[in-house]
Amino acid sequence: MSCPFVPSCSDDHQFSLQNLPYGIFSVGAGAPRVGIAVGDSILDLSSCASLLTSAVPGLQESDLSSPTLNAVMSHTSAVWKGLRKALSGLLSGSTPGLSAANFVEQSAATMHLPAQIGDYTDFYSSREHATNVGIMFRGVDNALQPNWLHLPVGYHGRASSVFLDGTDVVRPTAQLQKDKDDPKQGSTYGPCRLLDFELEMAFFVGGPENAPGTQISMEEAEDRIFGLVLLNDWSARDIQKWEYVPLGPFGAKNWASTISPWVVTLDALEPFRAPTSAGKQENPEPLPYLKDPNYGSYDIDLSVLIKGEDTEKAEVVSKSNFKNLYWNVKQQLVHHSVTGCNMRAGDLLGSGTISGADQTAFGSMLELCWKGTREVPLGESGAVRKFLKDGDYVEMRGDCKKEGFGRVGFGKVGGNVLPAGAKLVKGEGNGVWVKGE
Repeated sequence: MSCPFVPSCSDDHQFSLQNLPYGIFSVGAGAPRVGIAVGDSILDLSSCASLLTSAVPGLQESDLSSPTLNAVMSHTSAVWKGLRKALSGLLSGSTPGLSAANFVEQSAATMHLPAQIGDYTDFYSSREHATNVGIMFRGVDNALQPNWLHLPVGYHGRASSVFLDGTDVVRPTAQLQKDKDDPKQGSTYGPCRLLDFELEMAFFVGGPENAPGTQISMEEAEDRIFGLVLLNDWSARDIQKWEYVPLGPFGAKNWASTISPWVVTLDALEPFRAPTSAGKQENPEPLPYLKDPNYGSYDIDLSVLIKGEDTEKAEVVSKSNFKNLYWNVKQQLVHHSVTGCNMRAGDLLGSGTISGADQTAFGSMLELCWKGTREVPLGESGAVRKFLKDGDYVEMRGDCKKEGFGRVGFGKVGGNVLPAGAKLVKGEGNGVWVKGE
């Protein structure tokens, strides 16, 4: 299906009419506002707000001219579905009201962080990734900790350092273990030597806030998930090794996490439901509150590319899939609220590194180089890596394709690695920082 107002929109475009992802954009000196990616263009929802609000009870015109998606996210899933239906009618031409004046070219727009992120939590939900890391650090017999198959393991991250695609990251400096084999030798201070990416996805929580002390049930979970983005959870592995006992990641993870600008809804992903790499959760079975009667994930192809100063172009180093999860997004949200934690619209929950069974599908340099014991080739360039170098550009992409349905893409999330001590200044778009003088 094509859009009569956007020549580039087709079923083969990553922003087809099956997709309709939400983002926050601005043009020139104009205020940031809500848009939908359609082909190579953006539908400015503030320009057709009266058409949409008249078709969607509960939706306010101010929601669509807001500088964040929090107002739209705060509505119930019934409003989200109504808005998608109204948009589909307008974009297909079956409902009158739109014209070319309602659209801007993506190339002329500046993107901003999709939401004001209140809280950020990162999970550890790929069995393949958790097993790989466990083998490296504890051996085959103790790869998974006893609790891992019983609950989605996670930690609370830092919302202030969640940035937008295009943000440069500065190599962090902190305490490092002096002797890699003997922690009793103490620490030194210096730049991270083992800088890594983590291939992840994340979802934004939506809907009315649950009261403190109440849980989100499995039956309610999908109505509280607004949509998904790509996530690069930059990691400092040597800083992490020294600090993580006994409370887990801290400085190794709090300095930068980068997300893509377009939020893809669960309705757009509905045709791409798929079993997880685990197949079933039987040994052990989850506790009743964590049992998902429709256990599964989504078939989203994921890739990581690196462009270094020693390569001519970006080279693919990993190809994974969002199916490579043991704990799915619903289970992550339900477990997050099990103690009575109130979840608010705009909260961001990361999947954890998404690794497949094959070495080519490992979602981090730690796994690809197997703790530094092998080199990772960057295509046919002759360049190799174990961990990231200064000057490297890391990009992640996500894409869904299925016969009979329009393509659903996530765009990209990318950023350059700057040396320790480099200065950043605010770039174009809220949530973007770039190299300064």
